Amino acid sequence: MDQKPTISRDESRRATKGRGLFNGLGRDALVASICGGVVALMVGASYAAVPFYNWFCRATGFNGTTQVATSAPTAGPIARKIAVRFDSNVAPGLPWKFEPEQTEIEVNVGQVTTVYYTVTNQAARTTAGQAAYNVAPLTVGSYFQKINCFCFTEQTMAPGEKREMPVVFYVDPSIIDDHDNDGLGTITLSYTFYPVREPAVKPLASGEDDKRKGNL
Repeated sequence: MDQKPTISRDESRRATKGRGLFNGLGRDALVASICGGVVALMVGASYAAVPFYNWFCRATGFNGTTQVATSAPTAGPIARKIAVRFDSNVAPGLPWKFEPEQTEIEVNVGQVTTVYYTVTNQAARTTAGQAAYNVAPLTVGSYFQKINCFCFTEQTMAPGEKREMPVVFYVDPSIIDDHDNDGLGTITLSYTFYPVREPAVKPLASGEDDKRKGNL
């Protein structure tokens, strides 16, 4: 009678150990793949969150983000007056002098007003910057409407160039229906210019919008 081949105890242990090692490596690879996928998903979500956050702020005025208007308000100015203060800042790494021509003015709610900031590139090379902005108190962001602003686009300055940059704005008359702002007497409009590391190839000229037009 034929005898079936037998496997020694040592061979059996080695085979079992090999299968266990393979299974362990498989589990490790699976865990590593899952972790890598989670990290990639989180990174992708963080990049997507930036434009979504910017859109949300513009749409709601959250965190003092001002609004963009295409024309003057249809209701026109009303008697209520509000003081508007102008603040200017330059982030480290951008050799610009940046300041408002007026630090404070008084406007009627609904009155379209033009003010100017002066920017000077103090470097001996072409530099570029982009302005971030908000208003205080933060609850006023949804009522502060800009028709034109240098902050809408990247600004490129030639060596030693000095430029006057306009801001055309109004305070939306609908603010009078917001009783949380009944005691509002002052709004502060603040800008901070940040350096742009890789400026556009074609410098942005001041253009027609940057010429003095007075109040619209």
